[in-house]
Amino acid sequence: MKEKEWKVKEYNSNGLLLFEGEYSNGIRNGKGKEYNYNGELIFEGVISGGERWNGIGKQYNEGGQLIFEGGYLNV
Repeated sequence: MKEKEWKVKEYNSNGLLLFEGEYSNGIRNGKGKEYNYNGELIFEGVISGGERWNGIGKQYNEGGQLIFEGGYLNV
């Protein structure tokens, strides 16, 4: 039986977005976006077991510039 999946948003103590995406089994699983503590987008792609995972993803620097787009393999 497949666990129920949730779309969630996580925020830091200052109210800035840290993660938005899919959860299952109580952890990040599925497509999502990660943000740094300042609320800047740093990764979007597939996350499995709370880690960036096999699939296409995009990584950004702290200035919000795209620095990598391509395949991730259980990073």
